[in-house]
Amino acid sequence: QVQLVESGGGLVQAGGSLRLSCAASGRAFRIYQMAWFRQAPGKEREFVAQISQSGGTTYYAESAKGRFTISRDNTKNTGYLQMNSLKPEDTAVYYCAADRTWYSDIRRGINDYDFWGQGIQVTVSS
Repeated sequence: QVQLVESGGGLVQAGGSLRLSCAASGRAFRIYQMAWFRQAPGKEREFVAQISQSGGTTYYAESAKGRFTISRDNTKNTGYLQMNSLKPEDTAVYYCAADRTWYSDIRRGINDYDFWGQGIQVTVSS
């Protein structure tokens, strides 16, 4: 089992940046694949980015490519999502997710991840 807690959200103007953190406790974080999802009001939860256990492989949704960077520090049991050039359409609740499976490809489905944080609000004003 692993427990995930997001932080770093808030209100930012369009064009600004935020860095989300996902602190993990419980079993060794390094054995978990990690991802970020988001859910806007009235919409389904959608995949944003994914990172392998070692941090050596990353995948991004098209909407995140070139603006967002997913990373992790296994020594600190923490994952990150650096978000730059934010747009109003990035407004959503952001969730980190983790799973022990050693995926070798992109996994966009919410059912691909067993553990979830409680979510954190990101609001981008125009």
